[in-house]
Parts: sequence; C-alpha cells; structure tokens
Amino acid sequence: MEKLVKIQSELKAPKNQFNSFGKYNYRSCEDILEAVKPLLLKYNCTLIVSDEIKEVTGITFVQATCTFFDNELEDSEVVVTAQAGIDIHKKGMDISQSFGSSSSYARKYALNGLFLIDDTKDSDATNKHGKEEVKEAKPKMHQLTADNVKSIIAKGTQQEVLDQIGKKYMATTIQIKELMDSIKK
Repeated sequence: MEKLVKIQSELKAPKNQFNSFGKYNYRSCEDILEAVKPLLLKYNCTLIVSDEIKEVTGITFVQATCTFFDNELEDSEVVVTAQAGIDIHKKGMDISQSFGSSSSYARKYALNGLFLIDDTKDSDATNKHGKEEVKEAKPKMHQLTADNVKSIIAKGTQQEVLDQIGKKYMATTIQIKELMDSIKK
C-alpha cells in the first residue's frame, strides 16, 4: 500500500486533449496510463485493467476493473471498479464504437479512483457541450432519495421506474438497487 500512496502523490496526468466542439481540455484514459507506466516501473508494481459487460434490469453497461499489485508483497492487491452505460443507438456511432466509448469512460474513472485523480474541474463536470445554460438544471445524483424513488414507483412498472430514475438522476443500476432495497426494509 505504501507504494500506491507514493504513486498517487507523484502521478501527474495533465489534460492534454482538446474537445473543439465543447471548447475544453480533458485527460483521457490513455493519458493516465501513459503517465502511470514510469511510476509502476519505478516502484516495481503492476496494473491490470479489464472490462466486463454486464446487464441489470435491461440496462447494459461496462464495468471496468483496475487491479494494482506491489510485485514485492504477497496479498497487495487493490481493486477499483467503475461503470458506464452503453447506448447502442448513440448518434454517429456504430455498436463497437458505443462499447469502446463506454469502456474508455469506465476505465478512466476506475483509474481516477485508484490513483486519486481529482476530476472536479474535468470536462465531464464543467462542460456545456456548446449548449446554453438551462434555467432549471436536472437534479444531481446526490439528490436521489428514497422519497424520490417512492414517488416514481407509485407511477409505473418496475422497468419504467428504473428507466426514469436512471435517466432523471443519472444513477447507476447499483445505486438504484441500493435505494430500492432500503425502501423495502
């Protein structure tokens, strides 16, 4: 764990990519991997990044897993996961591009979690994608409460409820399941 802490403190992954449509800089999954490779070599550590396609209640997503090992210690494994939904009907993308885009996104956020990369000012948090500010913003994910879920449940079937919660609150299937389980108690 000591080596992971050192890598976390030394890692510099600048936002070298530019999105000309949204006019913002960002870092990609590849930027993070290129920045961390010399540190992994320096501290004799290994990083394995993998994906798994999952489906819960009709929602297909990629779960990226980053597994960190200190090669000099047994049982030094640290695992971080992140998920990203897959929209196979995304305009301008074929199905393989949709899966690849979701994979990159999930991997990036798993790496961010593992190496403590702060993305509060990243493009995903601040980008307006060329759109005007909307007067009434969508509720943020942290505003999803049991009361919100109860009112939505009263209005539709389970699948409609899951779809509405996922879209309206940008909640992951895991977050939705945890909330629904807490309501049932």
